[in-house]
Amino acid sequence: MGENDESEIIEHHDDEEMEKRRKPRNHSNSFLESLSSSEKEGHSSTQSSHRLLAYSDALISIIATVMILPVAHTKFQDTEELKQSIQSLLTTKVAVYLMTFLIVTVAWAAHIRLFQVIERIDDTLALLNLACMMLITFLPYTFSLMAMFPNYILGILLFCACVMVIGLIQCLIVLYGFSHPFLLNDQIQMSENQAYYKQHILKVIMRVPIMCLFASIFSVIFFQLSYVILAIVIFLPYISECLKWIRNKTIGGQVEDSPDSMLFYTYQPSEPLSKERVEAFSDGVYAIVATLLILDICEGNVPDPSVVKKQFNNSLTAALQEYGPEYLAYFGSYATVGLLWFVHHSLFLHVTKATRLMGLFNTFSLAFVGGLPLAYQLTHEFPRGSRNELEAVQISCVIIFFAGLFQLAMWVVALFTERETLHPYVRYGGRDHTFMLAKLSLYPCVALGTFFLTCILSRFSAPIFHMMEIGVPFAFLLLRLLVRVALALLRWLFCSARNDLDSVPVEEEDLRLPITDVLT
Repeated sequence: MGENDESEIIEHHDDEEMEKRRKPRNHSNSFLESLSSSEKEGHSSTQSSHRLLAYSDALISIIATVMILPVAHTKFQDTEELKQSIQSLLTTKVAVYLMTFLIVTVAWAAHIRLFQVIERIDDTLALLNLACMMLITFLPYTFSLMAMFPNYILGILLFCACVMVIGLIQCLIVLYGFSHPFLLNDQIQMSENQAYYKQHILKVIMRVPIMCLFASIFSVIFFQLSYVILAIVIFLPYISECLKWIRNKTIGGQVEDSPDSMLFYTYQPSEPLSKERVEAFSDGVYAIVATLLILDICEGNVPDPSVVKKQFNNSLTAALQEYGPEYLAYFGSYATVGLLWFVHHSLFLHVTKATRLMGLFNTFSLAFVGGLPLAYQLTHEFPRGSRNELEAVQISCVIIFFAGLFQLAMWVVALFTERETLHPYVRYGGRDHTFMLAKLSLYPCVALGTFFLTCILSRFSAPIFHMMEIGVPFAFLLLRLLVRVALALLRWLFCSARNDLDSVPVEEEDLRLPITDVLT
């Protein structure tokens, strides 16, 4: 073969490579060419939805968290039994806070799914989103009416009306997005089944407004049933998935959700959620809770100038000494909030994809984190050594325990699907995995130990609790060293047993089995 023939073959091969590289560009050009002139103009006026989503996450996190204020600012009498006060709170203010938090986070999760489908916005979508946010921020007020006047149906009707209008606005956003395909995400934009996607998404969105319509109808007939229907709304995705699983096991076989692989608006626990938005919403809740703590300090712990002059001989230092327990409770509570955020931050550093089930456990954890201002108020509200002080400390231990436990539950859920949700270096069997597990287990174990220790040493319940709050940060600083020492000790203890097994060849990959295989 001559040199000319070889050069022709090389040039032909280069032409083929260049043609392959041009294909995606030609495809996008053909897509733009298929748009009308008005659509091209609209496409050029679109913008990233990043700032709109950040604003929405901040707004929803504030609305979800500030409902703890009526609970935290409840005044207790020293002569009143705390058990009786808590029982009355559970039926009113605490129930309002928990239901509001869960309902608002359900609306936030629906907002995440909606803007996973619509990735770009224009002025029309921005205004529709503002209308949706206005109604979401009004939901806590309707819940307050339902709690204060449970026998009146006005609160239920207002809440159901808000949810139905929110559903209609979301339907308008979907219809507007599909009528302007350049606003959709790339998968749906390039799909041949856009009509199916639109129909499926609208059907899922309208389920909650339809249930609220039934709740408003039953409120006139039998209003207790309306509350049951509203509670079902919170867990509707998981109830729907359980019913689908039972149907598939009974009838046999599974029906495909869509001609394409449907990743959006499925009711599966493994449905992906935006990791960035989960982090943003969680950061907002932690930041607001930390801010509420300092607001309480500023509100009730600044002495009056006339009192300082009369009772303390104009000595501000002596007057501030009266608020010593409040300052101690503040620093301990802030350390708890900050370290729970630190654990949450460490967890999501290792997560590659958040799922719907992880989002549910994250919501439960944040709901208890939102209760920390109540724990702060209770731990310095009652006289030292009283029965009420002991019960207040134990309630605070329960709040911290469940806030940390649901963080640990997120980690367990991630382990079951670790190949999709976790980075390889923290999967089951590695040192980083052990260290992360120790981080997540620290607060539940310490809170549980403090609870039982205060049962035994009830006279010293408050000092024990404050020592726990202040001592945990130092435990976090020493945690990596403690984990290494523990691993070295276990390796030394089981050294003889491991030497016996050295004759059996074991590959390193076999030592890093998935958690599902270990449980099996």
